This record gives sequence, structure tokens and C-alpha cells, in this order.
Amino acid sequence: MGNALVKKEPPPPVVLVPPLFDFPPLSARTRMLESSYNLLFGKLALKCLFEDYFEEANNFSAKFLLKPIDDPHVDLVASVRGAVDGRADGDFVGNAEFRWQSDVDDPHTFVDLSVSTSNPVLQMRSSAYYPKYGIGAFAVYPLISKKTGNLSEEYRIMGLRYGSTNLSLGATVTPFTADNELPKQAWLVSKMGRFTVGVQYEPIHGSEDLAKYTDLRNWSCAAGYGVGSQSPLSPSFNIGIELARSSLFIASFYQHIVVQRRVKNPFEENQVVGITNYIDLGFELQSRVDDSNTPHSAPDSLLQMAASWQANKNFLLKGKVGAHSSTLSLAFKSWWKPSFAFNISATTNHRTGNVECGFGLRVDNIREASYQRADPNFVMLTPNKEHLAEGIVWKMGKRPMYQSDVDAENFSELPKELRPSQKIL
Repeated sequence: MGNALVKKEPPPPVVLVPPLFDFPPLSARTRMLESSYNLLFGKLALKCLFEDYFEEANNFSAKFLLKPIDDPHVDLVASVRGAVDGRADGDFVGNAEFRWQSDVDDPHTFVDLSVSTSNPVLQMRSSAYYPKYGIGAFAVYPLISKKTGNLSEEYRIMGLRYGSTNLSLGATVTPFTADNELPKQAWLVSKMGRFTVGVQYEPIHGSEDLAKYTDLRNWSCAAGYGVGSQSPLSPSFNIGIELARSSLFIASFYQHIVVQRRVKNPFEENQVVGITNYIDLGFELQSRVDDSNTPHSAPDSLLQMAASWQANKNFLLKGKVGAHSSTLSLAFKSWWKPSFAFNISATTNHRTGNVECGFGLRVDNIREASYQRADPNFVMLTPNKEHLAEGIVWKMGKRPMYQSDVDAENFSELPKELRPSQKIL
């Protein structure tokens, strides 16, 4: 009996959890310089869905995101874009940004220096944020310009902001201009449960201060309803409506879906039974309600829809449809160090039927994959909630994550960049 063979139990099933192509998004690195009103209500997510990996017809772009091994507090982002045939004069644009960040895991306190082939040629931006008090200050100032005597006011700003779990407010001024308006921009956003409301003031119309404050064309207001968290590991649903400057009505919708599907991959182990997919859907409608200041050639309404599907860690398929054109994009990403991504976009002009392509290339060692596969005991989520194993734990690298924590939105064990923000910044 002692020599009886002990039957070895087969390994439990595994569900792959691939990293997202671009998370956190690059635009989130400088969100402290932007009004919260321009980022909430699903606006940031929609911007990424409608723009990332979509190249203009007959154009190419290349972006390099690099940081030294010895100092993770600094990095360099350089980009170039232009026409594929290179025959369009003045179409070639290049930018480079050198950045120092105080905390590696917190992008809200930083100083960067950017150079560009456009105006301004050399610009400095800085932000300081104190999370204990929710207070932040930021400034943008051009150092060298092609036209030093006629710089646009948008490049010379200073601002203060405050953010808490349910409130964000802030204002910017232009102290280095002769016509210093107080404020140049101001916003107030409040969150009440699943509802978010906000208002923003930007004085463009009117000549006197009192007239500017009472002119409704200088005011915008928005309301939104959102379900879910900002973490990419859980689904979310957002609806927003906005009345911009009393002349433009905007309705938008964004949904992030996290699903698991069964898979049989000959390049994986036999116990791999499923993979996590990320699906994003977006819709935006803009309709003019006041045509008094609108050129006759401008359309009364604009509509665009987009969808993306990340099938695994290497392939991303995106498509968007507008009134004048439709674009389909396929991206491939290799998670080497640095990572390498190539995408090709095909744009169809609805009026002429012509199809033109655009190409993009990205090299990135700033953002790393934080999770790649689930723990062997991960629960396979199917429409009928079928369990493939009794355990319910995710494992991202060396970090355990329980499914019950995901459902309860308890993300304390996640890497910091994957946790949803606890404040309206």
C-alpha cells in the first residue's frame, strides 16, 4: 500500500488578464493643467476613444516615450507627424517634452519643458498638488516664441484648484498680459452619488466685466450620470449632456465593458481556458441651438460613434463613424521593454468613396504592464455566471486581488495606477 501511486491532480484552470494598450492615458499626466469640467462627464474617456490609434488620412505619426533606468523621476516624450508622401509644405510637426515628476506613482506634481516646431517654440509648465488638503497650483509660460510680441494668452496662465471626493473648483488668470481678466477661466463641479453637475465660465463675449458675467454665451453647464469605477478592471457606464455657451447642445455616452471569453490557444498551457477582453463604446451628438453667430457653411449637427475591442495583449481593433468619413484601425503591440506598437488606419470619405491610409508607431518604456494573467483559481465570468473553479482570486504579478473586492470596488490591493481616483481633480 505504501508504494501505491498517488494520483497527481491536474492544475486548476487559468484565465488570462492582459494589460490595456494605453493605461493610464498620456493625457492624464497633465490633467492638473486642465479644468475638471473639460475632463469629467466621460470627456477624457471619449477623447481617448475617438482619437487614440486613429491616424489622419495619408499621414503618419511616431511617438517615443523614454525614461532612464537610473532615475525614474524623469522622462522624455517626443513625437513627429506629417504627410506620408512628404509633399505637403508646412505639414511636418515635431514636439519633444522633458519632464520631472516628484512622485513616480503620482503624476500631479511635475515640471516639464517642451520644444516644438510650432508656436511656442519653448514652453515651461509646472504643477504642485497637495493631496492632504486637495489643493493644487499650476502655471504655463512660454520662454521662446516665433512672435514674442504677440503670444496668445492661452500660453500664459496661472491657476489654483481644489478637489475633494465630491467637489472640484478652480480658476485661471493671465497675469502677464495687458488685458488681465479675472478670471480667465473658472469652474465648479459637484458629484452627488452617481450624478455629476458642473458649470464653467470663460469670458469671450462682452467688453465690460459685468456684461461678461451676465452674458450667457460665456457660460457652459453640464450634467452626467455614471455607474462603475474608473478602474479598467471593472465595467463603467456614463451619460452626459451639456449646453456650451448657450449655443451648442452636446449629448454623449461612453461604456467600458470587461468580459471573459473561452479560448483555446495552442501557444498557451492546457489549463488556460479563457481570456479577458475590453470593449469600449462611445457616442457624441453636437447640435446647434443658436445660429446667430454661426457661419451658414457650418453644419447644424455633428454625430460620431466609435467602438474598440482589445482581444488580447497584442491586438486592438477600433472603428469610428462620422457624418463625412469612417475610419477603421488595427493596432499591434509587443510588450518588450521598451514596448513597441504599430497601427494602420483606413479612412473612407463618404462623399467621394476614396480610401486613404495612415500609419502610426509608438515606442514606450514609461508605462509598464501591471497585470498579465489571473491566478489559477480565478472565476471565469460567463453570462450564466458559471464557475470554472471554486477559488475567486486574481493575481497581478505578486499582488492578490479577490473577485469580491472588484465587485465591492475595493481596489486597495491594486497597483496605484490602476486604482480609481478618490477625488474629483
